[in-house]
Amino acid sequence: MIVDVADRGGGGLAPLLLDDALRALHAPLSDRTVEILLCAAVSRGYGPGVDGRRLLREIVDVCVERVRRDDPSFVPALPGLSVYGALEGEVLARIEEAAPAVRVAVARVPYRSVPEVVPSLERLVSDVDPDLGYRLFLRVMRVYAVSITWSRFEGCLGLGGRFGCHAEVVDDGSLQITD
Repeated sequence: MIVDVADRGGGGLAPLLLDDALRALHAPLSDRTVEILLCAAVSRGYGPGVDGRRLLREIVDVCVERVRRDDPSFVPALPGLSVYGALEGEVLARIEEAAPAVRVAVARVPYRSVPEVVPSLERLVSDVDPDLGYRLFLRVMRVYAVSITWSRFEGCLGLGGRFGCHAEVVDDGSLQITD
C-alpha cells in the first residue's frame, strides 16, 4: 500500500508522504500515540504487535527510494516547524465537534477499534502540526464512516483550502455527508 501511494501522480505524492512520516517519526509524541494514530489511519484495531515508529521508518525508506528514482542525489531533511500554527484552534474545534461521533464509530467494530483516537489527534494538532493533524482527522472520518452534516462539510472544505488542500484531499468521495 505504501509503495502504491508513493507512486501516485508519477511519484508526486512521495515527498508529501515523506514529510508527514518524518514529522510524525520525530514528533514529541509517545509511541502509544503514534501507534493509535497509525492504526486509526488504516482502520486497523490497536493492540499488541503494533510498532508505529518502525512502520514510519519503513514509509520513510519507501518514499526516499521513490524520490531518488527521479532525483538520485536526493537527501531527506527533517521537516521544519509547522507554518500552520495559527490554524490550531480551528482544527481542534473541528475535532471536538466530531468527537462523540468519532468515538462511537471507532468502537463500533471491535476488530478495528482504536482507543483514545480523539485525544491522540488533538495532541498531533497541538504538539506537531495542525495541517498533518487535520488531514489525519479527515482520514479517520473517512475510514470509520463518520457522518457529518453538509454545513460541517462545507466548513471542512474551507479549512482545507486554508491549508492549501485540494478539495479531493478533504473528500475523495468517501465522506458520509448528511443533510
